[in-house]
Amino acid sequence: MNYLKTKTAYTFFILVLSLTIQSYAQDKPTTTNINKNWKFKIVDESKVATKELLTADFNDKDWQNVQLPHTANIEPLVVNNQWQGICWYRKVVNISKADAAKKVFFELEAAMNFSKIWVNGKLVSEHHGGYLPIALDLSNYIKAGENTIAIRLDNTDNEITGPKPLKRLDFNMYGGLYRNAKLSVKENVYISDAVLANKVAGGGIFITYPKVSKALSTIKIKTNIANDSNKEQNVTVVQNIINNGKVIKTYTSPILKIEATKNVDNIAELSLNNPNLWSPDTPNLYVLETKIQVDGKTVDSQKTKFGIRVFEFKENQLYVNGEKTFLRGVNRHQEYPFIGYALSDNAQYRDAKKIKEAGFNYIRLSHYPQSPAFMDACDELGLVVIDAIMGWQYYNDTDAFREYCYRSASELIRRDRNRPSVLAWEVSLNETKMPIFFMEELHKIVHAEYPGDNVYSCGWMDDVYDIYLQARQHRILHPHELKNKPYSVSEYGDWEYYSNNAGLNQHKLPKDIRLEKSSRQLRADGEVRLLQQAYNVQESHNDNLNTPAYSDSYWVMYDYNRGYHDNIEASGIMDIFRLPKFAYYFYQSQQSAEQNKILKIATYWNQDSPTDVTVFSNVDEVKLYVNNKLIATQKPDVNNISTNLKHPPFTFKLNSFTPGTLVAKGFINGKQVAEDKVSTPEKATKLKIWVDESGKPATANVNDVLFVYIAAVDKNGTIDPNFKGEIAVNLGNGLELVNVGAVIAEAGIATAVVRVGNVSGTVPIKVTSGNLQTTYNFKIK
Repeated sequence: MNYLKTKTAYTFFILVLSLTIQSYAQDKPTTTNINKNWKFKIVDESKVATKELLTADFNDKDWQNVQLPHTANIEPLVVNNQWQGICWYRKVVNISKADAAKKVFFELEAAMNFSKIWVNGKLVSEHHGGYLPIALDLSNYIKAGENTIAIRLDNTDNEITGPKPLKRLDFNMYGGLYRNAKLSVKENVYISDAVLANKVAGGGIFITYPKVSKALSTIKIKTNIANDSNKEQNVTVVQNIINNGKVIKTYTSPILKIEATKNVDNIAELSLNNPNLWSPDTPNLYVLETKIQVDGKTVDSQKTKFGIRVFEFKENQLYVNGEKTFLRGVNRHQEYPFIGYALSDNAQYRDAKKIKEAGFNYIRLSHYPQSPAFMDACDELGLVVIDAIMGWQYYNDTDAFREYCYRSASELIRRDRNRPSVLAWEVSLNETKMPIFFMEELHKIVHAEYPGDNVYSCGWMDDVYDIYLQARQHRILHPHELKNKPYSVSEYGDWEYYSNNAGLNQHKLPKDIRLEKSSRQLRADGEVRLLQQAYNVQESHNDNLNTPAYSDSYWVMYDYNRGYHDNIEASGIMDIFRLPKFAYYFYQSQQSAEQNKILKIATYWNQDSPTDVTVFSNVDEVKLYVNNKLIATQKPDVNNISTNLKHPPFTFKLNSFTPGTLVAKGFINGKQVAEDKVSTPEKATKLKIWVDESGKPATANVNDVLFVYIAAVDKNGTIDPNFKGEIAVNLGNGLELVNVGAVIAEAGIATAVVRVGNVSGTVPIKVTSGNLQTTYNFKIK
């Protein structure tokens, strides 16, 4: 293995796993989340030999107890010197005598980036890649009693996995065991793991849909059953389709005679009358319950969520279940401030929930595989996704690099192939010149791993892939000629407003004003620049609708850190703490009023505010009042940046600033359906606290992480956007402040990143700034 190292410091990270797995009844195979009680320490390699770290009697009493998801290093808010090095974790797993005779499987959902795993001193795995699962059969390595598992991680720059070295990378990859870890104990006849089985278009459970319609749909289920016993077994597959907790369809296979040490596929085709189809507007999910029986006794079982749907292209336009659908989307990087990638499953859901609430029905997952929990949320919420392998501005002309990419493509599809949310597989290295044969092989892998119709590869070069991802922001204009294939504007709205030689009319602007005209605007940059960002996204999204594109995806949903740069990339429509900017409300207003009625006045309405007041809404008509006086009744704007929009903004020209209250009332067919109010901020008199739970309440015992917002408000509850004070945060038992450095308000709101421990119930949060203070009683499940 040959990999680059950009730092001379080495750090160690050993894990030894401590858990008692009890024997289980035959109808209850055991899968245990083993996120708790990991030992962690940064160790100087020159002082401790690797062979010592692997032993069960190594003294780790002074090591830190941590819980997964875990980051190798807590970083500052602006990450311009991210930790890189070598690290280990350690624990002891206690396996009962009965379980030691069964099948024992171990899975890490992700481990950044090159890992080595030992069990009882024996090397079990060397694995390149930090975004896809590591699945291992430990049956030949474990014994009854204590078992030592040690994992060595290396997140330094790597020539096999890429991408570019961190000092030139446009995002951060962070480190650690930042997703879940699981241990499974099964009988010797079991449902195989799709990744571990390593079978093209096979292994595990694979669900496809030969026929999809509202009247009748056909569900094809391929189940791979392994027999690791020393004799032939008589096996029956029993499968139930469950809807809202009720079994609506049952299948029982004929008896399958499986030879010792062999595996077989069982294929079932089931029909459902009047099925509830999955779509972005109606994300209906079913549960497939699969039971494996040997001589009539259940030895393994698994539940798989699925959704019945078909994605088709007709004249290069997308049809979902036969209905023409435009996908309005966004790109997403998965980092949180301070903890990098180490998000709880709840936090992953909350990120997806915000994207859906912003009015989007689509996400391009840039530029790597993202968490299974995030994918679960996309399935549940109705967010269509493009699922991507790792790749950004890096191609290495070696067999090792190519084989890594090919394996990543196969394993990504095996992991996510049953998800209704996945439209296409981005088996392409973003913004990278790739040889044709390499792209052709990746394209072939997609169609081999997911055979049949209505399966799509995609990439940013249009020569090979089924779908062309055209990053308009990296070209002056949309291409005038496209090959006859579906076309998605995969990135837009940022670079063409930052570079001085790209996009719309920006090539005509002098370089010295590009920052104020940019889409890269922090919340602290003020109303004028936040409104400029909103103007940019409106102009570019409106322009996209001039093209034959079936979708577009703005760059980017959330502000994020960049490995090579000393500031935060601020083109997000929400900041790094997931607080909305004005552009967020523009996108919200583009959804149908039948889905959600939106009305938002985009101003702070103080002496620094523009007197042209923008209202984002999806209503027919808006009335604007100043201090209860009707100023104007208006229809949506008609101008050159609203020609293609279903719901252009409303612009009211007030000519002068009058302190007081603005009220906007929205009407559809003459009936008031919405209202918004903004008041001029007065002197702050108190602090206000609210917690972002976004559909997933704070939960103990899962290493949950939350944003706690603290604002300075006046006597009317209006936030003072000019407040920049430091906030002292005092947390009750079970909560931990993660922030590096002081908690300081930006545009009137400070954010505390809080980790939830293992204490449930009501926990106080007390905040103080000068003579302002308040206490919030926070409930934890």
